[in-house]
Amino acid sequence: MWKYGENDVEIRPQIQGFITKVCVEEGQVVGKGQTLFIIDQVQLKAAVDAAQAAVAVAQANVNTATTNMNNNKMLYEKNIISQAAFQTSVDSYNAAKAQYNQANANLVSARKNLSYSNVTAPTSGIVGTIDLREGSLVSPSSLLTILSNNGDMRAKFSLNEKFILSLTDNGKRSLNEAIKSLPAVTLKLANGEVYAQSGKIESISGVIDPSTGSATAIAIFPNPNGMLHSGNTGQVMIPQVHASAMLIPQSATYEMQDMKFVYVVNDSNKVHSRAITIAAENDGQNYIVLDGLKPGERIVTEGVGISVKDDMVIKPKK
Repeated sequence: MWKYGENDVEIRPQIQGFITKVCVEEGQVVGKGQTLFIIDQVQLKAAVDAAQAAVAVAQANVNTATTNMNNNKMLYEKNIISQAAFQTSVDSYNAAKAQYNQANANLVSARKNLSYSNVTAPTSGIVGTIDLREGSLVSPSSLLTILSNNGDMRAKFSLNEKFILSLTDNGKRSLNEAIKSLPAVTLKLANGEVYAQSGKIESISGVIDPSTGSATAIAIFPNPNGMLHSGNTGQVMIPQVHASAMLIPQSATYEMQDMKFVYVVNDSNKVHSRAITIAAENDGQNYIVLDGLKPGERIVTEGVGISVKDDMVIKPKK
């Protein structure tokens, strides 16, 4: 079993304030950089204006300090003022310059906070549920919505330890080498239909969960028509090759105590029940027999579990 939607992006504000406008609707397709929400900008714009004024004042102080320092330098060089007096003007200039740098940094910060009032989409995708509307007070901890990127979809699913061991030939080759050699995988949707696009396993975790005996794997499926959505479930099917295997109809079997049985027909046309071992994977109509049947043996394919009984003599159809 698997669940896809690893492309979800949580949209949260980077500042605190009241939402003044919701620019999108739930389910809307948006592009990267598109504005999703606007947070109250009045105080933020005022902070920018104040910071700009502070920069202007600081620049004026730097200009004045520069003039004084240059004048004092000439006076000092003519021995009109002492070195201490000249150094004082130098210190005043350095202090004014530092205040200017601080004011400029505050302006950059104020402008950045103002830009945060426009909450934009970090990627293209589909807008999820919007619980907070105009007038809501939000902060960096508030979840505004979830943006689902329905391009290539990342499918997270589990692989058991036995499969991983067989994949690496019991450790004779690395997991990365095994992943590269894997064939394309298919997807069975929740309604039982097989998705038209095949996928590729991208990674398998090297850590086995002791509670489940499985590792997490991720497969990538193309989603050109946006059919796959975040949160859908289904099954990832990995093709397996069985050499010299027998294929029998599922209707030719019956189950008892979690075991599969067939009715084998002998030379006297008498049927006998026999347990068989089947592969875990199937196409929904047939089973791959791994053990319990030999080539050339005949089995009953009709009436199994209904009219056919053990030791019954039947008349095979030609």
